[in-house]
Amino acid sequence: MIGIIGGTGVYNIAEKADNEEKIKVKTNYNVNPEVSLLEIEGKEVAFLPRHSSGHAYPPHMINFKANISALKSLGVNQIIATNSVGSINLDMGPGSFVVVDDFLDFTVLRDRTFYDKKVVHLDFTEPYCNRLRNKIISNGDVISYGTYVCTEGPRFETPAEINMFQKLGGDVVGMTGLPEAVLAKEKEICYSSICVVSNYGSGISPNKLTMDEVLEIMEEKNNDLINLIYKTIKDLNEDFDCDCLHVLNGAEF
Repeated sequence: MIGIIGGTGVYNIAEKADNEEKIKVKTNYNVNPEVSLLEIEGKEVAFLPRHSSGHAYPPHMINFKANISALKSLGVNQIIATNSVGSINLDMGPGSFVVVDDFLDFTVLRDRTFYDKKVVHLDFTEPYCNRLRNKIISNGDVISYGTYVCTEGPRFETPAEINMFQKLGGDVVGMTGLPEAVLAKEKEICYSSICVVSNYGSGISPNKLTMDEVLEIMEEKNNDLINLIYKTIKDLNEDFDCDCLHVLNGAEF
């Protein structure tokens, strides 16, 4: 099964899908996420809104473990996520789609691993699944690289922080990409993100940042984003092998 995690502005992808069924998936993490089961391009798809119905959870309160665990329990073995981001790279302007290939994690309070009682050291030479990234890249007008900087939120970043992230090699900044990408890898799920640039970061943008501009860009780009997701789903093989499916080999102490 293919999993889609919808970020800000992406709450429903069922408009062109068949046989939508909404279910609650029981997990061991105090939240039972609602997932839409769909048929898209003849393939089984599970859609999960990251912030829950009605955008109920702010970034720092999302139960990432419950979300990833729910998708895994449904048989999901590859996930396409969407993330609304600010740009700290002038070559990645508002409206751009960025298929990131690396990350910098500046979160501080999040539960970042499934392995609290067992020693597991995962290799993160390829933080995102390159097989899945290449499928997305081949199906749309996207920027094919980028380092995602994840902050705790819910506030936006300061100009000094954005300046620091630039110096460290960051390209886009958001609040929801981690630990999601890490948890997916721990569950041996192929994972890639389509980041939608909604604005430039503070100190780069001449204006103060508001959620209005974020939502405006996400609404403007929604059809293009959904079309890219559908094209990628059509292009994905259900019978495949990938290093992501065997990442725990040699990782357990």
